[in-house]
Formats: sequence, structure tokens, C-alpha cells
Amino acid sequence: MNELTVVVPAHNEADVLAAFHQRLGSVLDALPLDSAVLYVDDGSTDGTWSAIEALLAADPRVRALKLSRNFGKEAALTAGLDHVVDGAAVVIDADLQDPPELIPELIAQWRAGSDVVYATRSARAGETRLKRLTAAGFYRAMERLSDTPLPRDTGDFRLLSRRALDALGRLRERQRFMKGLFAWIGYRQTAVYYQREPRHGGHTKWNYWRLTQLAIEGITSFSSAPLRLATWVGLGSSLLAFVYGLWVLTKALIWGDPVRGYPTLMLVILFLGGVQLLALGVIGEYLGRSYAESKQRPLYFVEEERLGR
Repeated sequence: MNELTVVVPAHNEADVLAAFHQRLGSVLDALPLDSAVLYVDDGSTDGTWSAIEALLAADPRVRALKLSRNFGKEAALTAGLDHVVDGAAVVIDADLQDPPELIPELIAQWRAGSDVVYATRSARAGETRLKRLTAAGFYRAMERLSDTPLPRDTGDFRLLSRRALDALGRLRERQRFMKGLFAWIGYRQTAVYYQREPRHGGHTKWNYWRLTQLAIEGITSFSSAPLRLATWVGLGSSLLAFVYGLWVLTKALIWGDPVRGYPTLMLVILFLGGVQLLALGVIGEYLGRSYAESKQRPLYFVEEERLGR
């Protein structure tokens, strides 16, 4: 029985896995508990699986899952946590932006009674000002919009107790935003602060398009505020249109109505049409998520697994 399993989702991380495992292994060697490392290859197209196989041969603590294709980080993370059958788990990325040397501090807080110990970034080295600004805006928007409070500037790097893992395993929704699910389960949660480092190697998989998709996923998964906003915008637009209609009718009755006002007419039509399309788009986002949930497809498929010696 392992008291701690480190879950590492990896997609095209062949360039950094050896360096990452070397640092992680040094940390695990010093821990006073039994530990294992579970790598999850999320359909990589480079030599990630070969690198994992080399780690399997060299370190008896290493376990591995190879998914049948790229299901996305949230599904890969779920697959890894699903296969932690005993003890607690630490989630960490392989790019070395999150330092493995912080794990003993996470464990100390866990031993003190916390079920979820999350690592909060006090600084984000190696990232552009635009990325830091948009990330800060996203976390603060989620803080206001979501009924479930999310910790600011906190990624997936955290420790989960056995009780937290069991609770998380009962949440099988298809549209997964793991940061929200970690917070939603509740229990005692504690922060540990650290300075995030630049990537050790390779390239980030999170461009602005994928980050925008993740933000939409998070907002629509944990808040109905966009639907309420669409309702209020629709009511406000209807009220403005009604007032404007009364003004046009009054003007026609008192002063007559020569054939004028084409620009105003076009402005009103375009404004109301844009509002309607925006509202339909918001409704479509929620409807699409309901449709995906109704199909009840599995979250992932495992092509190959190496879970023990």
C-alpha cells in the first residue's frame, strides 16, 4: 500500500520527463512514507511514452497509463486519480513550472488535518504580462460569478486526501473543470504559497484559444450568471425598444412622420439582432453541455497500463 501517489499528466513532454523525474525522485527518496509515481500519457505524438517506459525500467515506484488518444488534460487527470486506489495523491505537471520540492510542505499540511492542500502562485516567472493579466482576470471573475469559491492564482498542483479522492471519484460529469471540482467537494482546504518557475523545456500546450475555451468551460460549469445576464440584457433591450417605440409614435402623432430615420432604424435592428444572437449563443453553450452529458460517454479509454511490478 502506497501512502502517497504522485499523478503526472503528460502530453508531448518527452523533453522534460527525465529531468522532472530526477527532481521528483530526490524528493520522494527523502519522504518518510511509501510513495509511487503515476504518469498518464494523454495521447502524445512524440516520444513521451518511450520516456515513461524508460522510467518504468529504472524506478520501481513508477506506474503508467497510456490513453487511447488525446482526451485533454482534465480527462487525463481524472484517469490518473481514478487509478489511485489507496492513500493520498499529489497532482503536478511535468513541465517543472511547479516545483516537486514543495511536496513535503503539502504533506505537512495534510498531516495537520487538511484534505485538500493547494499550491497558490505568489509569482509567475516566464509568463508575459498579458498572460498574467488575463489569468488574474479569470480567477477574479470566477470568484464573483461562481457559487463555489475558487482560490485565486491556483492551478492543479495540490494534494488530495483519501476522503477527497473518494468524493471526487463520485463526480462523473463529462464537461470537467477540475479546479472547480476540487473546490466543490469542500472539506478542509489549505493554501501553500510558492513562486512559479519558467518551463524547463518543450513548449506550452495552452495557447490563448485553449485558455479561452477552458475559461468558458469553468464559467459555464460552475455558474449560471451568463444566462441571468442574457435575461437582464434582453429585458433591458426590450424596455429601451418599448420606450423608443412610444417616442416614435408620439412624434408621428404630433409632428407627422416624413420618410426619414433610416440610420436610426438600422442601428436599432442591428443592436437588437446582436443582443438576440448573443443570448442564443449563451443558451447554446449550456444546451451543448447538457447534450454532451446526456450521451453518457466514458471520460477516457486506456490503451495500455503498467500499474505494478
